[in-house]
Amino acid sequence: MNRILVRLLTNKRSIKIKLMSTAILDSWAANHPVTQQDKAAMAAMRAMVEPNKGRMQGTAARATFDGIMNRVNAPLGVTFHEDTLGGVSGWWCRPASVRPGNAILHLHGGWFNWGTAQAFCHLVGHVAAEAQVEAFIPDYRLAPEHPFPAAIEDAEACYRELVSRGKRLIALTGDSAGGGLALALLSIATTSASLGGVIPVGAVVLSPVTDLTLGGESWESRAAADPYFTQTQAAGLVKAYLGTTASTDPIASPLFGNLAGLPPVSVHVGDAEVLLDDSRRYVERAIAAGVDAKLDVWEGMPHGFLGGVGNFGASAQALEAIGEFLDERFTEASA
Repeated sequence: MNRILVRLLTNKRSIKIKLMSTAILDSWAANHPVTQQDKAAMAAMRAMVEPNKGRMQGTAARATFDGIMNRVNAPLGVTFHEDTLGGVSGWWCRPASVRPGNAILHLHGGWFNWGTAQAFCHLVGHVAAEAQVEAFIPDYRLAPEHPFPAAIEDAEACYRELVSRGKRLIALTGDSAGGGLALALLSIATTSASLGGVIPVGAVVLSPVTDLTLGGESWESRAAADPYFTQTQAAGLVKAYLGTTASTDPIASPLFGNLAGLPPVSVHVGDAEVLLDDSRRYVERAIAAGVDAKLDVWEGMPHGFLGGVGNFGASAQALEAIGEFLDERFTEASA
């Protein structure tokens, strides 16, 4: 009888723990169901892109990648112009109405091997417009010509220049590989006085690459669902970027860094992408370290779905959520 009672109490305790865990998860993770309209639009998109899955490799893919990003619908009321920050060229995205003295530093995606600031102007322009804050996109040096740590060094140089220009409220944003760079820069800027002593107000990252060991379970569970990338393809691009650096280096792979003390972080990721666990595990570790972090998972959405603004309802919803997060961060920091 006592054994039965102990077993019942143990089972109740387990159930209670599970319910508490679910409540904790619900507090920092949001799942967004896919709409029928987005399902139809996604099916059409998949029919176009899946035949080329995994084929973009090396420097030969740069023009194709930029062509894809150039097709993002242009944001209304945003102007673009070139500039140089800290010796790094790039492009500003300026909405018609901006918060004076505030800035966003966006680090673009492209697996550390592809991408230009100009090609990302439309995507970042949407983020800038939602936040009503001007955003700078640096043309950080790319691998394999410039392996790690060239890209993060360029990001640091841009951040220092923003501070020297009087920007005291700075948010970091980034997508894919650039999301990983943004999270690495967030840690550096939070803990190091070398970046002018100005701590970012927060960070928003889209499907960030946080684990260059490619150890996330979603590399298998989402291998068929992801319309763009394969693990073999990614491994080659990562190798070109890392050179002789270990894949567990916390600046190269933010998942393995010390996340304690970071400003608020917002992460958006599609459910149909191999990088899902790079986002999920990073936020889990950030929460465990006491960071105000949140994960938004968009069902049915692939990598880079935010670039589908104007075609996918989920893209517009995610942009609105990003704008609200950034507005809150800048408002609280200026109070």
